[in-house]
Amino acid sequence: MASKYLKAYFQKEGVEAGCDEAGRGCLAGPVYAAAVILPKRFRHELLDDSKKLSHSQRLELRSVIESKAISYAVAKLTHKEIDRYNILNASFKAMHKAVKNLDVAPTRLLIDGNRFINHPTIPHHCIIKGDGIYASIAAASILAKTYRDEYMEKLHIKYPQYAWDSNKGYPTKAHRAALQEYGASDYHRKSFRLYPDQEELPFP
Repeated sequence: MASKYLKAYFQKEGVEAGCDEAGRGCLAGPVYAAAVILPKRFRHELLDDSKKLSHSQRLELRSVIESKAISYAVAKLTHKEIDRYNILNASFKAMHKAVKNLDVAPTRLLIDGNRFINHPTIPHHCIIKGDGIYASIAAASILAKTYRDEYMEKLHIKYPQYAWDSNKGYPTKAHRAALQEYGASDYHRKSFRLYPDQEELPFP
């Protein structure tokens, strides 16, 4: 019978930090990333990829992660930095920033996805769909997602026409319609294709 718990580590030796981001596919707002070092014995039956969890489950797990983690850090790059570096590089830079802000230095990074910019001193392993495999990556996905959602909910107060309290900046039908009616806000990513008739922009 398969375990209901995610894997505790990639290798038993060393200190592993799971890393993930949130907001890569959004039209507005920053990209967030988190790095989390969990105790090797950490287990939680709800812990999983943040996309598979409800809002209330993510908040419950965030509280557990923040209280039980050996170390965690959350970082972001703004929409302007995304336009400057492109979204893929901005995501990697946000992860590097989160790793740098950890109180404990990891000896290995577990990265969700198939690409990453090498850290100058810490080796990494890219794991496709890692947020559904390793506990530390899942924990990072939850922190990145909940911190970013809260940021977009605050922006919604200033820009209610885009419904960021519900779509969080993702390209929903309502968000696209609001862009057509009101135009882009100061927080929209100008390097993204915001309008149907906009010329295709290069993406990495």
